[in-house]
Amino acid sequence: MNIVATKQRYTPEDLLAMPDGDRYELVNGELVERHMGWKSSWVGGRLFLHLSAFLETNPLGQAAPADASYQCFPDAPGKVRKPDVSFIRRERLPPMEELEGHCRIAPDLAVEVISPNDLYTEVDDKVEEYLAAGVRLVWVINPATRTVRVQRADGAGAFLREADELSGEDVVPGFRCSVRALFAASSTPAASR
Repeated sequence: MNIVATKQRYTPEDLLAMPDGDRYELVNGELVERHMGWKSSWVGGRLFLHLSAFLETNPLGQAAPADASYQCFPDAPGKVRKPDVSFIRRERLPPMEELEGHCRIAPDLAVEVISPNDLYTEVDDKVEEYLAAGVRLVWVINPATRTVRVQRADGAGAFLREADELSGEDVVPGFRCSVRALFAASSTPAASR
């Protein structure tokens, strides 16, 4: 007698109902654990702090931290991704009552912060998924090398080092933050504008 084990398949609704669902993304019906180390989480938090401080005085839209989930992939309606930081422009934001559960529109900006257990190919796949879903700007922050890879929807990109400045370009106009500020424990959001 052959016994074949089948993997349990999950839906986006299952993910919302799980007590520890914030630890996972959903790809092809399978739970994918998010590998956030302390340092990468801290760096993502730093960027969210800088971006939120900027948006307080420049209400261009809403930023969300790492637990915001997006179900916005036309080629995979059951896929749920959770960028480490995201931003949606004000004119594209649905009413707050429609933002229960997973957000169904692609963010304008998606940020991934590399953790020690992340595989390059997995991060690269996420970048491609975001761009295909309509994300206009993606930042991939690498705390180990203290660099930021910028990828735009038009295919253009850049590679920034600590001495460079991260710009919101036309997605978050006016937002600027030195790359160094993302890694510096003593910098404040007001000082980086």
